[in-house]
Amino acid sequence: MNKRGLSLFLAAALLSSCTVGPKYKRPEVTVPDQFRGASASQSTAVADTAWWSMLSDDALRELIAQAVESGYDVRLAAWRVEEARANAGIAASELYPAVQASAGWNKSQQAFFPFEFTIPSQSLYNVNVGLSWEIDLWGRIRHLKEAALARYLASEEARRGVQISLVSDVAAGYFQLRALDFQLEIAKRTAEAFRGTQGLFQRRLEAGLASTLETSSATASLATTNATIPELERRVAEQENLLALLLGSTPHEIRRGAPLEQQIVPPEVPIGIPSDLLKRRPDILEAEQQLIAANAEVGVAVADYFPRISLTAAYGGVAPEVGQLFDEGKMWSIGAGLVTPIFQGTRLKNNKRAAQARWEQAKVQYERSVTNAFVEVANALVAYQKLAATEAELVTAVDAYREAVRVSNSRYLSGLSDYLEVLQAQRQLFPAEQQLAQTRYQRLESLVNLYRALGGGWQEAPHAS
Repeated sequence: MNKRGLSLFLAAALLSSCTVGPKYKRPEVTVPDQFRGASASQSTAVADTAWWSMLSDDALRELIAQAVESGYDVRLAAWRVEEARANAGIAASELYPAVQASAGWNKSQQAFFPFEFTIPSQSLYNVNVGLSWEIDLWGRIRHLKEAALARYLASEEARRGVQISLVSDVAAGYFQLRALDFQLEIAKRTAEAFRGTQGLFQRRLEAGLASTLETSSATASLATTNATIPELERRVAEQENLLALLLGSTPHEIRRGAPLEQQIVPPEVPIGIPSDLLKRRPDILEAEQQLIAANAEVGVAVADYFPRISLTAAYGGVAPEVGQLFDEGKMWSIGAGLVTPIFQGTRLKNNKRAAQARWEQAKVQYERSVTNAFVEVANALVAYQKLAATEAELVTAVDAYREAVRVSNSRYLSGLSDYLEVLQAQRQLFPAEQQLAQTRYQRLESLVNLYRALGGGWQEAPHAS
């Protein structure tokens, strides 16, 4: 075949190429008009706010920046992206001809019976350049490239999902730490109050002015409150160590910013419209890329039914001296080959069925990811709203208990009641304050969970102030 004929053959082959296999189409999924529990103003707002800037806590922003830079999970996910990128490059390289070169040398001598080497030994050098190229008539290689590219894009979305989870875990862990700090402060303050009460009763008992019942009750209340302090200190240390792990560092004390009661909690969170969730949540985008990859692999299985056509070419030389390699003994060859399946023992059929089954699995996973996203947003939104109502009631209860302590002290000093009334009021105040601190933390945590569920507010990388 001359050069002109080869060129015409290649042009005809490429022009007549036909990609077989199904074309990708995003599955139809049910998208509600509005998130359950959302108001009209929330549905029309934008959910892509950088939420850490809303909280105005410099220490938290520093922790988030360090976690994004040094966290183990983020670094691991980044290398997975690099691996997927390289695999996509490997698949794309199959579209181009493969050229290989080889060189060799051998020395030989011929012997005659009875093994007498009468002919001088001879050295031969050889150099060869070979080319091979599979013409992708049916799109098999293009489908492989498409699948690898989708896997790469899926890994990128997975990396973003890991970052979202890490940032939210750091924020929730930080709020938990501030809640424990606040509970510890309440416990120490309450213990100090009980210590004063117990000392007073002890002195009155020694003077014969108080009963053993009053003194024992005050001593028990003091001991019970004191017992919570080392437990809270243990939990504070564990929480700091957990945050240090998320930051990718060894255990150390965590810098604090605003106390729990001063953390800004917006009354209403912008959440956007439900259809935006399909474009924003990394797990949904990752699931769709996996679906695209599975669809492309079905195309590969279909293309395997058709013949594979490949071109080969070679050029080289053989000579007794290196300098003579291309002076004499040159050779070249060019050819084309076709391999077509005839009988495969249902291997091709079952291979296609397996690829279609994987596509169906990926489709179900995509649909599940979408539905799960709406469930998580609805749950987080309801939690944020209901915890706000719970917190408001607990604030009222704590204020009432504090007033009861003040009034009982006043009545005791006026001789209108005994000190057991004061002690009872103090006992009621302590758990109410602890519950308020925990609810305040849960509301902050629900804010983080809401933004995690929305997949919004995370595109902008956090920076330390």
